[in-house]
Amino acid sequence: MEEIAFLKKKAIEIRKSLLTMIYEARTGHTGGSLSNTDILTVLYYKIMNIDPNNPNWEDRDRYVQSKGHSVESLWVILADKGFFPKEELKTFSKFNSRLIGHPNNKVPGIEMNTGSLGHGLPISVGMALAAKMDGKSYRVYTLMGDGEQAEGSVWEGAMAASQYKLDNLTAIIDRNRLQITNNTEDVMGLEPLGDKWRSFGWEVVEVDGNDVEELVNVLSKTPKTSGKPTLILANTVKGKGISFAENQVGWHHRVPTEEEYNLAMEELSKQLEVLV
Repeated sequence: MEEIAFLKKKAIEIRKSLLTMIYEARTGHTGGSLSNTDILTVLYYKIMNIDPNNPNWEDRDRYVQSKGHSVESLWVILADKGFFPKEELKTFSKFNSRLIGHPNNKVPGIEMNTGSLGHGLPISVGMALAAKMDGKSYRVYTLMGDGEQAEGSVWEGAMAASQYKLDNLTAIIDRNRLQITNNTEDVMGLEPLGDKWRSFGWEVVEVDGNDVEELVNVLSKTPKTSGKPTLILANTVKGKGISFAENQVGWHHRVPTEEEYNLAMEELSKQLEVLV
């Protein structure tokens, strides 16, 4: 339970840092970064086999953030893990900064530039297939948005992963049910989403994507089925952790005002106090 308490605390700290980064930069994808924070926290602090002192280690696990626009949580975590100095977070989205609004492989810890939706899964399929061909034991993880499921390349990648029996590949969908303009089901209906992935030959596990204990339990046990890639359908809340931003489509890309920032930081600080 100490480990779970650590992860919960870490996720709140990451939320505070990413919100500060967005507020100071005056730009950022706030809602989606808050929704995916618990997922990334569990991956980077519990699951993945990585070495910040040797980011190009041949046997490292690979992570590809397909929903590249929600990069703020990733930048904060990579800095916290020691891939680059925390001081650099203050340069986010500024002129000549490496820390732009999407993953940039000039930064240690970033495998691929992403942001054009639908690319992350096909890239991850290639990485996982390479591991199989080279007899390597590393795993590949990729995080997709639910609005991203409208991209045809996602389903081409899904077919290929099943065809090549890539049980070293885990894909996660940040299922917060909101995309830039509206609810996903109003823009391009996805349901029954789990059944669609099963029909493409994947093992599907549905979890509360904002519950670190559930995430640890599921991610620690992948692959669930030998010879099959795993899809984790992570039900999340967009804007998670900030009451006035939760489930609000307007917070897809929005910078808090000074009043909103102070209120959000107060809420997050109170959540931390409960865990101490």
